[in-house]
Amino acid sequence: MENLVFQVGTALLLIAIVSMLAAKLKLSNIPFLIVLGMLLGSHAPTIGIFDFSFSASKEIIDFLGKIGVLFLLFYLGLEFSVRKLISLGNKIVFGGTVYVFSNFLLGLAFGILAGFPLYETLIISGMMSVSSTAMVAKVLIDLKRTGNSETELILGMILFDDIFLAVFLSIMSGVLLGGATSLGGLIISVAISLGYMLLFFLIARKGTPFLNKFLNISSSEVFVIVIFSSLFFVAGFSENLHVAEAIGALLFGLALSETEHVKRIAHNVVPFRDFFGAVFFFSFGLGIDPRTLGGAVWIALAGALITIIVNLVSGMIAGKNAGLSHKASTNIGLTIMVRGEFTIIVANLGIAAGLMPLLKSFTAVYVLILAIVGPLIAKESKHIYNGLNKLFKWNQA
Repeated sequence: MENLVFQVGTALLLIAIVSMLAAKLKLSNIPFLIVLGMLLGSHAPTIGIFDFSFSASKEIIDFLGKIGVLFLLFYLGLEFSVRKLISLGNKIVFGGTVYVFSNFLLGLAFGILAGFPLYETLIISGMMSVSSTAMVAKVLIDLKRTGNSETELILGMILFDDIFLAVFLSIMSGVLLGGATSLGGLIISVAISLGYMLLFFLIARKGTPFLNKFLNISSSEVFVIVIFSSLFFVAGFSENLHVAEAIGALLFGLALSETEHVKRIAHNVVPFRDFFGAVFFFSFGLGIDPRTLGGAVWIALAGALITIIVNLVSGMIAGKNAGLSHKASTNIGLTIMVRGEFTIIVANLGIAAGLMPLLKSFTAVYVLILAIVGPLIAKESKHIYNGLNKLFKWNQA
């Protein structure tokens, strides 16, 4: 136990040092933490009492990282008005459809042109179609854009993307792993997921008086215990219904966003969000062995470039359809292009099915590029917009 505590403590100390460096450079700590994790892990040496492979504590660090995802998405849900989100219903469906299918179809074309077999091509198309909810949340929070006009649409598109992910995983699991999913079973599964999401919207709209009374707890200690235990229960229960744990946390945050206690909840969540969120990005990098990346670099670079372009264009289309400005529409495309945990989930399905080994290397490089470049591009969105504005002359009368 002492060794485990020391290993986890070592990891946390390194995370703190790297986060301080990122803060001094006035940059997001996401790419720094991912690279830190990559430099360590199973390939790293043991120097004296310091085991930089974190072999004994890897599962604990991964679990702490999973907690970070829950807090990131829960906080993001708290920041939004369900009424505004519902009012964007048609715009979310349009934007989500454009986003998912443009990425999926270009992913199919990319896989075919790159010479991948059929099943590998389908997996790659799925990987290129799903954004990282945790990283999108972190980018919005880091850049203080949770109150921006385009952020409700981004949130809605994330929810739409999760529905696509549930359908895609259901179909491909049946195809690749045997026990093929029937059409009727698939429809029931999707209906349950949609119904579960709608339930939280209904709770947010109609259940606020009850939630206000239930959360009227004078003791800060009991208040935190009630909120956090409910968060973990809802997230875990969501996974049982084939709704991602992260989305369950997001929905729970949305349900509480209309209560009179929302500021008190957010105040208590922020320190945990920042701490465990940092652990998540470190643990994400910890799972990438840079020695295995060489053979897929150029293919992954091409896939990442396609994703950046397609996401920018689909974000512009979604934003303009919603009546947003060119600048806000640009922010959408530059925010949702990051790839992370969900892309890896899709890839792991193909790896578990015994598809070609190159798929694993491609996934690692592709995710790494967009996990590092994505937040940096989002940070520079103002300059990118200015450059595009000069090219397309959007603001000219």
